[in-house]
Amino acid sequence: MEQVNHGARDHVYPQAAHALYRTLSQAVISAATPIAAVLVALSFGAALLWLNGFTGTDVVTVMIMGSFQDARSIGEILLKATPLILIGAGLCVAFRCSIWNIGAEGQLYVGAIAATFVGTSIDGLSVWIHAPLVMLAGALAGAAWAGIAGYLKVRFQASEIVTTIMLNYIALILTSYLVTGPMRDASAAYPQSARLVREAWTPRIVSDMRLHIGILVAIVLAVALYIFLQRSSRGFALRVVGLNPDAARYAGMDVRRNVMIAICISGAMAGLAGAFEVAGVTHRLYQNISPGYGFEGIAVALLANNNPLAAILSGGLFAMLRSGSEVLQITSQVPQVLVLVIQGIVILSVVAFAKFRGVLTSLR
Repeated sequence: MEQVNHGARDHVYPQAAHALYRTLSQAVISAATPIAAVLVALSFGAALLWLNGFTGTDVVTVMIMGSFQDARSIGEILLKATPLILIGAGLCVAFRCSIWNIGAEGQLYVGAIAATFVGTSIDGLSVWIHAPLVMLAGALAGAAWAGIAGYLKVRFQASEIVTTIMLNYIALILTSYLVTGPMRDASAAYPQSARLVREAWTPRIVSDMRLHIGILVAIVLAVALYIFLQRSSRGFALRVVGLNPDAARYAGMDVRRNVMIAICISGAMAGLAGAFEVAGVTHRLYQNISPGYGFEGIAVALLANNNPLAAILSGGLFAMLRSGSEVLQITSQVPQVLVLVIQGIVILSVVAFAKFRGVLTSLR
């Protein structure tokens, strides 16, 4: 009996050690690849600045350190992180279900349109009713807009990549039409909507800063989506559909329904981001209300490895880079074109290292 027990222990210990090794190695890979991606991107950015006659060290001393020079600067980073976290966390859900929603930008714009309509056409409500109503309108509009692409996929097998990209253009054109036509503020010199009533504004965290409670909502929703994916039966079904739709169908799961749920959740998060931009930042609808948050959210989700919880950190990273790029442009007089190129290098580096991380993980 003692020999049998020794044999069992000798068999169990190597398995436990191997499992621990796999867990630690995956943790190291997950932590190291984003850092490596940013370092490589910043190195290329420094070389690009140096070749164009600027100081390469400005990438770190100005672009990074300048973003944390005071509380207001940190508040601006968190303000920019809000839509990125919302969109990134929502796209994590879609991507885990193998739904490539490239239409978050359009869903953001549609959410902003709905939020503007509710915020300008209704008056006399309490801020505790009107502000949440604006957020709800934005989320529902984003979900409905994404649902168009979802329906085309499950009904006609249309590629969601193509349909969501085309819906982006429709949403942007629709926004331009509305702010130059039916929703235009007649007293304004530039195309824009009327200002939202004060009760529809998103409450600010600090009165003399632009940072609003949207950052708290974004973090809570990202955590909720992580729990939904990892701890709920519906989240498990979404992940199974993403891994193998045929196996999910054989197990009795409704593949079409899960596809619609996944893409609508991601659309709702993007629409909510648009509502926060209108109600918390601009208080009006403009033609170009988004600087590209919808497309940048894709990189946020990829850097997070489709983990909504990690999207909080990756969204904060991209917000820091975006804020730092603005500081770099103002402080060092770097042309906007070079700043955009540096941002593009960062995104490409992040996507490449995310793919490299997936290869490494599969080899463990």
